[in-house]
Amino acid sequence: MITLNHFLLLSALLFSIGTAGIFLRRNLITLLLSVEIMLNAVNLTFVALGRFNGSVEGQIITFFVMTVAAAEAAVGLAIVIALFRHRETLSPDAFTSLKW
Repeated sequence: MITLNHFLLLSALLFSIGTAGIFLRRNLITLLLSVEIMLNAVNLTFVALGRFNGSVEGQIITFFVMTVAAAEAAVGLAIVIALFRHRETLSPDAFTSLKW
């Protein structure tokens, strides 16, 4: 039988993978994917707690988080494309100044 602890452990594992991706990788696309993994871990926690409590609030919150994540991915990818066209690299170290 799968309990709430299993869901929370999986969520913590996903969140730690996303956090490791943020700190260890040096590519803007990988950083965006790591943020998406972290948001999905939080979504899993919301849904698991909602199921455990017998309510739908976790699923409603997850719907809003997914909407914000989709907007973040679209805007983030547009910014990455604009930065790549300007500097021709995806390394975050190349974008330390805000001067064009």
